Amino acid sequence: MEKPIVTALLAYGMSGKVFHAPFLATHKGFELYAVLERNIKKAAIDYPEIISYSTINELLSDEKIELVVINTPNNTHFDYAKLVLETGKHILLEKPATSTPEEFEILLALAEKVNRQVFVYQNRRWSSDITSAKNIINSGKLGDIVEMHLRFDRYRPNIGAKTFKETPIPSSGIWYDLGSHLIDQAIAIFGKPVSHYRYKNSYRENSLVDDFAFMHIVFPNKVNVFITTNMLVTDAQAGIIIHGTKGSYIKEFCDEQEDQLIQGMLPTDAEFGIEKPNREGKLTYYSNQEKITEIIPSLKGNFNGLFDALYESIRNKKPFPVDNEQIISQLKLLV
Repeated sequence: MEKPIVTALLAYGMSGKVFHAPFLATHKGFELYAVLERNIKKAAIDYPEIISYSTINELLSDEKIELVVINTPNNTHFDYAKLVLETGKHILLEKPATSTPEEFEILLALAEKVNRQVFVYQNRRWSSDITSAKNIINSGKLGDIVEMHLRFDRYRPNIGAKTFKETPIPSSGIWYDLGSHLIDQAIAIFGKPVSHYRYKNSYRENSLVDDFAFMHIVFPNKVNVFITTNMLVTDAQAGIIIHGTKGSYIKEFCDEQEDQLIQGMLPTDAEFGIEKPNREGKLTYYSNQEKITEIIPSLKGNFNGLFDALYESIRNKKPFPVDNEQIISQLKLLV
């Protein structure tokens, strides 16, 4: 690889510690160089060589930095992204990229003006469950897809401590937080939506933001995708259900990579991304009028694939798979 991309994080909470730093520190294409920590300096405990800046102006004044990961609260993404682009650095935006599609389009225009790139961190395109489902769809065994159900559920009945998620400000609530993952997965598989219907509401005691959301999206070729996310599910249903003209595929939701990262496993570990036993998908289809049932082991999850693509886009000008036009379509469904 060429010279590693010198990278900085704008925060070192869960997102920075779990979803970004381990990859930036172990990927040969990146140098985890700096972090913004206004108060307690936690990053240096895990990465002694890292520079911890106390203000964003100090960080952005460092000319060595090429890429800045904007992993701050959702409602701050737009302002921080503008500031970073104006200093001539590439940006990797945590999902949701911005609160509105109009904000995102402003960032794209600014990036073009300053000759820098905007990337959106949609890591769950590389989850084991959705990559396995996409592989099944592409195999043709299901025939033409009629409906796909995607769920991302949790049981968190109490109001969380992160006020930016629980306060009715732009891009708060479960729909922006978890629905953004599922919408992105659907768009990545089926393309640009044709039409949609959405319902969301709050059910937890004293909740000020949505904690349940549902959307029906119609894609080209009459494909129906039903997205549900709920904070009050004690017994989770299958995370992926697909019905086609020839068969069906059912797979439970899998978050193996997140669990492994929280437990301290590095992306370089041989076991990283491999699902636990007994979490295989079930494929049932007809072939020559014979009903066939197969238990399908999941493909290995690979969040590192996003960083591979990010490196190739910055250094070698290759297209980034999370296309920004897809992000605009996604944001139109979120608002």
